[in-house]
This record gives sequence, C-alpha cells and structure tokens, in this order.
Amino acid sequence: MTYNKFAFALGTALAAAAVGFAPVAAAQEVTLLNVSYDVARELYKDVNPAFAAAYKKSTGTDVTIKQSHGGSSKQARAVADGLEASVVTMNQANDIDMLADRGLVVQDWAKKFPHNAAPAYSTMVYLVRKGNPKAIKDWGDLAKPGVQVIIPNPKTAGNGRYTYLAAWGSVLKKGGNEAQARELVGKIFKNVPILDAGGRAATTTFTQRQIGDVLVTFENEVSMVRAEFGDNFEVVYPAASILAESPVAVVDKVVDKKNIRKEATAYLNFLYSEAGQEIIAKHYLRPRSEAVFKKYAANFKPISLFTVDEVFGGWRAAQKKHFDDGGEFDKIYSSK
Repeated sequence: MTYNKFAFALGTALAAAAVGFAPVAAAQEVTLLNVSYDVARELYKDVNPAFAAAYKKSTGTDVTIKQSHGGSSKQARAVADGLEASVVTMNQANDIDMLADRGLVVQDWAKKFPHNAAPAYSTMVYLVRKGNPKAIKDWGDLAKPGVQVIIPNPKTAGNGRYTYLAAWGSVLKKGGNEAQARELVGKIFKNVPILDAGGRAATTTFTQRQIGDVLVTFENEVSMVRAEFGDNFEVVYPAASILAESPVAVVDKVVDKKNIRKEATAYLNFLYSEAGQEIIAKHYLRPRSEAVFKKYAANFKPISLFTVDEVFGGWRAAQKKHFDDGGEFDKIYSSK
C-alpha cells in the first residue's frame, strides 16, 4: 500500500470513529466454574452442553462451563480457601452453610431456588456382589463380623456423612436410643477396611479393586454401576434410609466480582427446567418434577425416607455433634 492510500484509509477509519461508528463487537462469551461433588461427573457432562445450547438460543451468549469434582466437604473447603467457583452443586446443605458463614454465599441461599435450592435428591442404598453372598438386607447386617463395608470418609465426603447418619437414624426411627445408635455405627465402621476421601474413590475400591462385600453410597451411583457392570452386582434397599438432597447455590462474592450473576443463576435454574429434570432422572437422581418422576418411576424403588431435620435437628446440629473435630465420628473411629 502506498503512503497516500494508507493515509486515506487511516483518515477514513478515524472519521468513522469520530461520528460513532465502531468495529462490530465479538459475540459475548462467559465462563462458569461449577464446583461439585465426587459422583456428579457424568450428570454435569450431560447438563452442561444442554444448558449452553439452550442459553445460546435464547440470549445469543456463549457460555462455557468448567467442572471441579471431589469429596463434597473437601470441595467446599477449596472454595472457602480461594477456588473461584461461580456456582456450587453439592450433596449436603452443610457444605453450603459453611460457605455462607465465610461470606461467599448469602445466608438465605436455600430460599433462592425451589425445594430448598435442591433440584434433585437421592438416598443411601447398598451395592453387593452377585448373589449377595453375605445376605445383606438392612443396616444391622453391615455390623456383623466378617462383613467388609466400603464407605467414604464422613469428614470429607457427603455420601460418607449421609451413610453415617442413615445408619444412626435407622436405630432412632425404630425406637432405639442414642447409645444403641452409637453402638451400631461403631460396629459398622469397625468393618470398614479403607476410608476413601470421596464417593467415586470408594466405588473404584469396591468395583475395580474388588475390596469389600458391600458399598454404601447414593442410589444414583449404585444404579449407574449396576447399569455399567450388569450382573456382577446387585442393588439392595434397606427398610429405611435418609433423604439425601443435592443443594445448589450461586457463589455471590465471585459472580458479582466477575459480573456473571445472570449466567450463573440461569445455569442453576436450568436444573429445574423440564430438560434439566429429564437429565437428572436419566442419571438416576430423583427429580422434583412430578411429571418427570412419573415417567422414570421404574428407576426409583419406593423406600421409607427420613430427613436430617427430622432426626438430627438440622445439618448444623448434626455437624457439631457428629462431624466436628472431637465429635461422635472421631470418637468412634479412633476406637476402631
């Protein structure tokens, strides 16, 4: 290009800018980080592209969702320590309460979305080896001598915590007392050969390393293992178990800093949509939508469920009594 042509082109561009013209802006792009619990990997592998496509269609904005998975409580501590999650999708309210106490999440986070901000729920059931050779049927069977029980660490994993509370609560729901509940849970944890940090690690220990007679974990996790490995395993439902909700929250401090509250909120709202509830049900989590639940009812065996609020006075009380340092779990496990 000659000097004169270059000068003309430059002058034209400057003139256009002076009267308000500007290059066409690039399409908006937003990145979210979903910090989630250990056994939700497959769920969000399906949720994320479905949400991104729906949001792009309705708003024109491209959203990329990155994932981080691990034991629920371990993940919550990572967020508290500086991991900049846009949203958290956990398996117990206790972990989000901790983030609220740190000022990262609003105190009334459970009121920001329907059903106490839990778009799905599950319960604790047993995965046993083909033929159920140890004849495991209920919580008391996990305490029998010679039965190896695989449970992740209740100090770091939500499903380990739910399993502990389910076993303890099963005694109280039958009219037993605290001493009897403590005795049962103590015997069960004496039968735990390995205390993995997260639920997926516990599943690997049981299914791939072939350790243990029974894996206790979420209904959706054992159902997916059963679907993958077929006749190698069987699912056993106890007479009663605990309601295990999967709560979600926007990490307010992060989304406001990055100006992505709208996208983060839309992402969590998508979980309540019919499309989101369908994905939840296909992954063996119990959906809130009555229509979707009815459609997938064959996946969800009827079972008597009790809640943390009902038996333990809420998550904060359960945490303080059972899982804080020096609490019931520490006393039980240190005497193993």
